[in-house]
Amino acid sequence: MRNPRMKGPKISMELTINKARLSLVQGDITGQATDAIVNAANSGLMGGGGVDGAIHRAGGPAILEECRRIREKTGRLPAGKAVITTGGKLKAKYVIHTVGPVWQGGTGGEAELLASAYKESLKLAADNGLRSVSFPAISTGAYGYPVESAARVALQTTIDFLGQNQSLREVAFVLFDSYTYRVYTDVLRELMPNMESTR
Repeated sequence: MRNPRMKGPKISMELTINKARLSLVQGDITGQATDAIVNAANSGLMGGGGVDGAIHRAGGPAILEECRRIREKTGRLPAGKAVITTGGKLKAKYVIHTVGPVWQGGTGGEAELLASAYKESLKLAADNGLRSVSFPAISTGAYGYPVESAARVALQTTIDFLGQNQSLREVAFVLFDSYTYRVYTDVLRELMPNMESTR
């Protein structure tokens, strides 16, 4: 059930990196109107729970159909990789599906795989001429990645990418619950202490 206090997206912080806006939003990623939203998918690309299931439900069968074709052609999607499909009925025109790592205590290369998931998604957006993209907190749900560690990887990877790439104009992190939203805010403030706060 939707949290009644979440009336709509609320931007708490934003900063500009190389002409691109990086923002944190508390809300539901399925309602974002960016060119693409990113799906925290499983390697089978057949939908699932959490963000994955919500995106497939909101976007309708066209997304699953394209995922099925991709899987038939290339097999399962490994952790750290990304593919793009239609957005179906979503406001976003595209969905970028990426697979984050399952947390194994930090000794299984999780940070590198998580950074790759973000980097590959951003690169796919840029390569397809997209200007804006929204991310969830990849791997922090059923895959068990600690939120603070995940936020650090996600935000630093995005900051580094935007510093080197001028094609994207907006990257939003859309965080569904207040705890994750607060942790990402704290980490972003730590990484970019001179950023502009709009809260």
